Amino acid sequence: MLFKFNDLSLNVEASGISNAKDYIFFIHGFTGNAKDWDDIIPRINKKFACIAIDLIGHGKSDSPEELSYYFSTSISRQISFIISQYTNQPVILAGYSMGGRVALNFAIENPESIRALILESASAGIDDEQLRLERISSDEQLAFFIKNNSIGKFADYWMNIDLFSSQKNLPKKKLKKVRSSKLTNNKTGLANSLLGFGTGKMAPLFGRLKFFTPKTLLITGEFDIKYCDINSGMAEVLPRSRHLTINDAGHNVHLEQPAKFAEAINTFLSEF
Repeated sequence: MLFKFNDLSLNVEASGISNAKDYIFFIHGFTGNAKDWDDIIPRINKKFACIAIDLIGHGKSDSPEELSYYFSTSISRQISFIISQYTNQPVILAGYSMGGRVALNFAIENPESIRALILESASAGIDDEQLRLERISSDEQLAFFIKNNSIGKFADYWMNIDLFSSQKNLPKKKLKKVRSSKLTNNKTGLANSLLGFGTGKMAPLFGRLKFFTPKTLLITGEFDIKYCDINSGMAEVLPRSRHLTINDAGHNVHLEQPAKFAEAINTFLSEF
């Protein structure tokens, strides 16, 4: 379903909303879209309505040229608008990787709108200024690559970076589906997502985590050592959080181990 927000079209995929009072909003990662949650949403406790969002620059949502639409403040307004189309009550927000950063950024800025938070392979940004500048430079180079190559060439490059090495163990049919889904994205949208809300451009939030009181579930895959360490650190600071590491999975846990991922979420949801 497409919603018009100012001059933007934003797409969502909704499930189980007819009788639901509790809402979970799912936010995909970079190069993904709302359909990435298709293996997860049918497994979620039917008490909860599930709304999957296409972030700006991804899926069926618009991919404008204007970079300001991709800044954190603008994305948070877009998320707030989408939530308001369904409920005025606090919601559960779930995000993967870049979508996890979107979810965390929104939650920190709007804690009154959050009932609980589920973050998969996410970070709170980069505190070290030099490392942040290096990441900005790296993302600028990647954005240039996207703009000057076919979406297919970029998809092949992206799926073969070290972060996703464990996905090579997935069935070829599943990997082909993942690649096909990435090809539906827009080059301008992907490049601008990096330039506007890459990890380096995101304001670091680690210092604000101790003030965030809603329950938070942090999920990482055992093979993703970097993000296991990041989330262990976040769990030490977030007052009402737990960090769960899922076996036989890398960065994209919900793709590699959908049953275990859904089970972890449902166990968390049983507290509500």
